[in-house]
Amino acid sequence: QVELVESGGGLVQAGGSLRLSCAASGRTFSNYAMAWFRQAPGKEREFVAAISRSGGITTCADTVKGRFTISRDNAKNTVYLQMNSLKPEDTAVYYCAADGDRLSPSRWPSHYDYWGQGTQVTVAS
Repeated sequence: QVELVESGGGLVQAGGSLRLSCAASGRTFSNYAMAWFRQAPGKEREFVAAISRSGGITTCADTVKGRFTISRDNAKNTVYLQMNSLKPEDTAVYYCAADGDRLSPSRWPSHYDYWGQGTQVTVAS
């Protein structure tokens, strides 16, 4: 069992920045690829960014490319999402997730075994 706890969400003006953190506990963190997903009201959960176990491979959605950066610190059992140049359409609940089966980061929610409770990000125009 892996427990994931997100933090760092909040209200920010368009063009601003936020850094989300996701702290993991329960199993060896470096054995899991990690990802961030988001879900806006009335919409399906969508992929944001993912990172491999070692942190050497990352991938992100086209909608956030060049603005968001995923990283991890295996010594701190934490994955981060640095979000810059935020837009109102980035408003959503952001979830981190852990995948213990694949070496490469996946964009598919069904590949992730563990999920955090989510943190709200609201971008005001």
